[in-house]
Parts: sequence; C-alpha cells; structure tokens
Amino acid sequence: MFNKILIANRGEIALRIIRTCKEMGIKTVAVYSTADRESLHVRFADEAICIGPPPSSESYLSIPKIMAAVEISNADAIHPGYGFLAENADFAEVCQEYGIKFIGPTPEMIRKMGDKITAKETMRKAGVPVIPGSKDLIKSITQGKKMAAEVGYPVILKATAGGGGKGMRIVRTEEEFEENFDLARNEAKSSFSNDGIYIEKFIEEPRHVEIQILGDQYGKVIHMSERDCTIQRRHQKLVEESPSPVVNKTLRKKMGASAIKAGKAINYEGAGTVEFLLDIHGKYYFMEMNTRIQVEHTVTEEVTDRDLIKDQIRIAAGKKIESKSLFPEMHAIECRINAEDVYHNFRPSPGGIKSFHSPKGHGVRVDTHVYAGYEIPPFYDSMIAKLICRAHTREECIKKMERALEEFIVEGIQTTVPFHLKLMRDERFNSGIYNTSFLEDFDMSAEE
Repeated sequence: MFNKILIANRGEIALRIIRTCKEMGIKTVAVYSTADRESLHVRFADEAICIGPPPSSESYLSIPKIMAAVEISNADAIHPGYGFLAENADFAEVCQEYGIKFIGPTPEMIRKMGDKITAKETMRKAGVPVIPGSKDLIKSITQGKKMAAEVGYPVILKATAGGGGKGMRIVRTEEEFEENFDLARNEAKSSFSNDGIYIEKFIEEPRHVEIQILGDQYGKVIHMSERDCTIQRRHQKLVEESPSPVVNKTLRKKMGASAIKAGKAINYEGAGTVEFLLDIHGKYYFMEMNTRIQVEHTVTEEVTDRDLIKDQIRIAAGKKIESKSLFPEMHAIECRINAEDVYHNFRPSPGGIKSFHSPKGHGVRVDTHVYAGYEIPPFYDSMIAKLICRAHTREECIKKMERALEEFIVEGIQTTVPFHLKLMRDERFNSGIYNTSFLEDFDMSAEE
C-alpha cells in the first residue's frame, strides 16, 4: 500500500480523497494555488505545498509544478481527482516515467477513450451499441453533408477532443449544416486546441444514463449499476440519481454487461464511467467513457455502501477486486450546489460566504470544502458543495432532499439551492418521465 499520496486537485474532491486516505492510514499532500490558501483541503492534509498563482494554467494544470511538489514531499502516488489533469494521458505518462503511481488508468487507456472517434470504434468492435455516425473525422463541409444525409437528420456535430458541451452543435436540416460546422470547429479549436469534428445521429428525447465500473490489474471488471444524469443545463449535469427511474432490472443487466464489455475491451484499470444515451424505446447507445472518478460517484456510494475512492487506491496498489457487480439497494439523489445566480441565467456568483449551515439528519450527506468566512475564488468551477440524500424509495428521497434543501443556508453569495427546491417540487421531475431537454422551458427568471 502507498505511504503518501499527493492530491493533484482542489476543493471538495481533494478533501474527499484526504478523508479516505486518513481512514486507510495513508499520508496526504495537498497542492494549492494562492487563491486556495484558506481552503479546507489545505488545512486537513498532512502536508500542503503552494504551486502557483490563481490561474489553473499556472498551478493545477502545470505538470512541472505538480511533479516538483511530488519530489519535495516524497509522495509515491498521485490521485488526480476529476477535472484538471485527471484525464490527461501526458500527465499519467510523466508519472509513469518518474516511477510515481498514477491512481487511475494507464496513458494508453486514457488516450483510447479520450479521443471520441477511437473510443467509438473500440466499442463497436467490442459489441457495445454505438450511435450511428462517421467512423472518421469530417474534413470538409461537402463530406459532412454527405455523411449527414446517410445518417439522416437531425444530426449532432461533436468535437473529437470534447467535453462539457464544447464544440457541439445540433443540425436539423442541410441548410443549417455549413454554419453549424464552422461554429463547432471554431469552438473546438479554441477550447481544446483541436478542431476535429465528427457526426452522430441525434437521438431525440434521450435520457443520459451512465454505468459505474471498476477494473483491476488482473483483467477483472465489474459494474456498480447506473446513475441517471438527465437533468442538465447546456450539457452540464445538475442532478444525478441512482437507480434511474426508467431503467428496469432487465435493462440494468444489459447496460451493465455492455459497460463491462467496454472496460474489458481496453483492459481497464481503476474507476471509470461508461456513458450511454437511452432513447424512448429502451435502446441505449455508447456516448463516451470517463476514465476517472466522477462528481456524482457519491450517488453510487450511497446505494451500494461502497467507498469508491478506497477502491481506486486499492486497485492502484495492485489489490484484486473481490466482489461481484453491485446493484442499488436504496435510492439516492445528488444536487450540485453551485455559486451561481439562478435568477440571472445562472451567472457565476463568487465572493465571501458570510454564514454557512449545511443540512443534517438520517440519510443526508454534504460534501464541501467551504465554510463561513471562506472566499470563493472566481478562477475555478462554481460548484461549492454536493448534497446527497438517500432513502428506500425515490418518492421518499425527493421529500428528504426537499427538506434538506430548505435547511441549506449560504449567505453572502447566490447559489443554486432555489433551483433545486423548485425542481424537487416539479410534477414532471417527480413523475420521472423527462429527457435531457427538460430544463429548456424550466422558468427561473423571477424570484418566487
């Protein structure tokens, strides 16, 4: 087992990893920018090293600075968390070259799944259902129009190096193709320094359902059931739950088997998530694979009573997965609490927190790195907390979440708590019958 793990991240995920390491008897090293000097992950780690100024390009994304911190602290492993360098194959490769264990998949696995075209072809060969579309990048508008006609409109243009909804455009007719193709390429180039675009059939009224998998160094892959991430705004997840309200036992087994095929196709090591689009007919299609722990891993932990960070660390240390695939025994919902003004188009709301009270009670969990007096910096993701509730049924879970949200007090900034409260009281959300366009007509324009 490792003696000391450096956490190449910040905020609540860094604190989450520190907690598990302490319980496992492993020393921790926090890295931080000057903007995060007062963050709780800095306070609770065994060691803390400043790696630069606030811009992430000069701190959390700087591989040389992180590796220098490894050398100074004499850490023998790195946990990348999510975001920043978590899916950076070059970073994983540098760790490998320096003899530092990267707690995650190998550089080769990251590259295979990081490029969407390669990932899709790998899944097709493994027998995992994929969305109809181009096998290669689209080089010209003429080629793109021809492929779109073959696939059938509507289609979606996607950046091959994409993520977070960047470089994506829906095209419903041939007349719209040229303009959207240029927009998608330009956005992809500015966001990822890669303007590669491919085409897929646009699945209308889909659900976003993902399967959590674990793979060890000995070829074993298991799944830990599904999470439903359909409630999204501009391709950004806001609410996640498990089990999905539209996935039955038969479909769960099929999707789980496909996710295991996906993992075995690349000899996957560590925690990963295979993401699918589920159509209104119950057919599902591979969308992408995230080769890291996800924000919403807590939902799976709550319904399976499993510490996924501990699993990651054990797998990286060469331990075998001893359990079989797991299925949800409870129902859990997670609401992402962001520092955003929901009444003004979810604009960021950084600043000082004057008072902070997190809800408590049976089946209520809050993962956060903030507190009263903390200054939320404007340089990073706006998420300040995750509120997770667990109950025996979805109906009970929604009511518990509503109660917990009412207890959540954050003064000094705006948060997404009012949005989540309104959502929990919404009839369509309570019915469980909706799709990824649900929030397009969800009105948060005026304070109630």
